Order: sequence, then structure tokens, then C-alpha cells
Amino acid sequence: ALSYAELGTCIKKSGGHYTYIMEAFGPQMAFIRLWADLIAIRPAAMAVISLAFGQYILEPLFMPCDIPPMAVKLATAIGITSVMYLNSMSVTWTARIQILLTFSKLLAIAIIIVPGMYQLLKGETRNFENAFELNNVKLSGMPLAFYSGMYAYAGWFYLNFVTEEVDNPERTVPLAICISMAIVTFCYVLTNVAYYTVMSAEELLASEAVAVTFAEKLMGNFSTVVPVFVALSCYGSMNGGLFALSRMFFVASREGQLPEVLSMIHVRRHTPLAAVLILYPMTMLQLFVGDIYSLLNFMSFLRWLFIGVVVLGLIYLRYTKPDLPRPFKVPLFIPVVFCITCFFMVFLSLYSDPVNTGIGFAISLTGIPAYYIFIYFNRRPKWLQMALG
Repeated sequence: ALSYAELGTCIKKSGGHYTYIMEAFGPQMAFIRLWADLIAIRPAAMAVISLAFGQYILEPLFMPCDIPPMAVKLATAIGITSVMYLNSMSVTWTARIQILLTFSKLLAIAIIIVPGMYQLLKGETRNFENAFELNNVKLSGMPLAFYSGMYAYAGWFYLNFVTEEVDNPERTVPLAICISMAIVTFCYVLTNVAYYTVMSAEELLASEAVAVTFAEKLMGNFSTVVPVFVALSCYGSMNGGLFALSRMFFVASREGQLPEVLSMIHVRRHTPLAAVLILYPMTMLQLFVGDIYSLLNFMSFLRWLFIGVVVLGLIYLRYTKPDLPRPFKVPLFIPVVFCITCFFMVFLSLYSDPVNTGIGFAISLTGIPAYYIFIYFNRRPKWLQMALG
């Protein structure tokens, strides 16, 4: 997060990861990241959070029975369609609803934390005994644990996607990232502590919807409210993520690496309509062919590989562009330690889950021929030139 705060203040362009890789390593590496984002990372990430939305929004209707998997996917498809429609229709309403959903998320977290802390004060600590025992820890399980944990916190880079729309980014970007990460870390740690006051590690892993299981154990009839708030929280993540990511495709189109239509703004609604809708088909495809954990492993391998590359780019720029203005400068050991940890987990996942990570790696490699076909060669067929705008 601190590394991205530095990059956001010294490279004042929207586009996030794509822009920083372009500045550090050039257009080919940036295109490979963009290609992986477009056909794998972003659709899978949207599908993961949307599946959580579908699971939680149906919980009050099916409690205490299990929800049919197809019902979850249909509810998820409706949620994805609605958030795409919202982002296509109005930037103003997208921002207003995002603010409302953020308050809903904080309220949901408070509903979990307050009774959890009360249980802790009453002495409910049996589930914390031997909490850090390592006897059952397997090295092969580390990558998925790392991915699952970091997935919850990995929102710090979304502001960097819209840097050009931020007032006074030199001050706003690092301040917003640091404050938000402090709040998120505080809230999420206390939420997990609250869960363990009433649930064992085995119960938590066995639960399809942890917040619902927690509420059923502690809140009785009021437990039906919790999944609704969690679903709203997931919807907020879907909405905010799409709002930011459409700007990356907009910037890539502006740089000539995506069709020109993706850099166009709707004349009346002032929304990047084409850039918003480009994710829809791939997200729907991945939604119906994968489950939440296979999607998470598949998507996270690529996501953290390229986040590691971005932070490596920060270190590289320190030496290749030492005179670049840096209003916010992170101590160098932080990105170094992050890169080592990130790449270790990424390559370890090739051992722990070779199928999903192998597919992800192969998809990213297809970006190399795609770059030469669609971008590098000037003498492209006329039909291809017309298709790319």
C-alpha cells in the first residue's frame, strides 16, 4: 500500500498497475498485464466477490437449509448485471451509492465486532488457545492462505486507477491510502477476533457463510439481518472495483493498446460505457464454470505476480529515474521485503495448485503473441485495423 502511495504521487496518471508497469518496463510488459487483466484477473476477481454477494443475499430466504449452487450463480448474475447497468448510466449515482454501501459495510462490521468484543470480555477465549500452533500447517497450503487473506485487504490500489480525477494527488493519495488501510486493518482484525469468540477454526472453515454462522450462534432471530448487510458490502466492492477498473481500460485505449471505442465517453451520461461493459462477457463465463476457491487461486496467482512486478518497478525507477519528483517516499526495505514475499508465494503456488496457476501463467504468456499481432506490427490487415479503431 505504501509503495502504491509513492507511485501515485510521482506518476500522476490514472490506470494503476498498467500505467506503472508502462513507465518502468515499457509497453510490452504493460500490455501483457493488461491482457491478463482483461481476460483473466478482473473477470475472475469480479466473479469471486459477486459469488459472495449471491451467497449472502439468498441466505435469509433459505436459512437454515443449504442454498442450491445454481441459485447462487443466478443471483450473482443479476447482481453483476445491475452493477454494470449502474456504472453505465451515471457516474454521480455510482459515487452516491458507493458512499451509502460503504456505510452499510461499516455498520455490518460493527454488528459483528460489538457482540464479539462483549463475548471476549466475558472470557470466551477457548478458541484462541494454541492459535498459532504450527503442527498442522502445510507449506503447500500457504499460497491459498496468503491469497485468501490478502484478497480481503487488497483494495489499496483502486485509488491509483483514478489518480487524474483526484484533487491534489500528492497529498490526497498517500493520506487516503494510509488512513483507509489503518481503518480496514483495525476493523478486519477485530472481526476475525469476534468470529473466534464463538467459532472454532474447524467451524469457521466448514461454514459457507461465516458471518451468518456467527450471527446464528449469537443473535437468534436478528441473525437474518447480518447476511443482508454483508451482501450490501459485497455489492459495494463490486461497484467500486468496476468504477476504478473501467478507467484502466480507458487509459489503455488512450495509449493505443485497446480499441479506440474504449476511450470514448457517452455524450449524455458522461460514462465510459464501452470500458464498463467490456468485462461483462468474461465475468459471466467464469462465474458459471468455476467455484469461488478455484477462481480465487487462479486469479490471485496472476494478480500477485503483477503486483510484485509493479513494486519491483518502484525499486527499478529509484535507480533509473532518481530525479523523478517523489512527494511521498517509502523506505526502500519495505518494497524489497514485499517483492521477496510476493514472488515466493507466487512461485510456491505453482507447486501447491499447478493446474489453476498453470492455466493462469499460460494465459499471461498468450499476451506476448497478442502484443505483436495487435500492437507492434504496423502492417495489420485492414479488417483488423478497423476492428481496433
